[in-house]
Amino acid sequence: MAPTSKGTIPFGPYRTWHRVTGRLRAGRPAVVVVHGGPGSTHDYLLPLCALAERGWPVVHYDQLGSGGSTHLPDKGPDFWTVQLFLDELDNLLTKLGIADDYVLFGQSWGGMLSAAHAARRPAGLRGLVIANSPASMPTWLSEMEVLRAQLPPDVQETLRRHEAAGTTDSEEYFRASQVFHQRHVCRLDPWPREYTATFLELRDNPTVYHIMNGPNEFHVIGTLRDWSVEDVLPDIAVPTLLISGRYDEATLVTVQPFHDRIPDVRWELFEESSHVPHLEEPEHFLKVMTDYLDRLL
Repeated sequence: MAPTSKGTIPFGPYRTWHRVTGRLRAGRPAVVVVHGGPGSTHDYLLPLCALAERGWPVVHYDQLGSGGSTHLPDKGPDFWTVQLFLDELDNLLTKLGIADDYVLFGQSWGGMLSAAHAARRPAGLRGLVIANSPASMPTWLSEMEVLRAQLPPDVQETLRRHEAAGTTDSEEYFRASQVFHQRHVCRLDPWPREYTATFLELRDNPTVYHIMNGPNEFHVIGTLRDWSVEDVLPDIAVPTLLISGRYDEATLVTVQPFHDRIPDVRWELFEESSHVPHLEEPEHFLKVMTDYLDRLL
């Protein structure tokens, strides 16, 4: 679906790129889509525009440092913080005039960020979708070891060798990493165009991802390695939908705290999906989303 509008808005001295599909403030809350990474882009989540055809306006944006937003390759770890991205989200909601009526859809890192936002109980938040997200990065790291142990022995050896040598930017390491990605990130072959676009952009502009996460999904050595939102989950006061895939890198163990600690929550497990059910099971995903959104009215 074609965008209704797109452009950038000021965020301090920087710019945040955004895209609106459907009419804002036309009787239903806007669904604000918070992408993963950190340092990813909105592209792989564009299929959520289908919600606008069902009357739900959709806002995508690229977080600072990625996509169409301001790139800051010289900024270091002290700059790239969770608080920075919480502030950017608040700024986006205010500048678009929807801070009093919106739903958040956060995917992967975006789900953790959205949970932290929701835990502050903003008055205009009507609902929250946490998709394919861990509640704790330490738990994520321990579960990555479980998933890595299931990879072929030669792949495990290649990964360990390059990680020990600090050569995770090598082509051999990249090819070995793809074995994990094809099992636990996106199981489609070939990858959809939207997902490929995000993957390539992240590879070309890895500043934020490398600083906050690390070289890939399962070797997390960045500033987020100790971050958790578990303690604030009981403060979330809106109806919450959890989404995860049977083969997801965000394993059942990493998602469980959301289910245990958020007061009003429902969990939908996609049996044929890994980390991107909106691409892997699009029809089922759209039904789950529209059923959830319709209950908010």
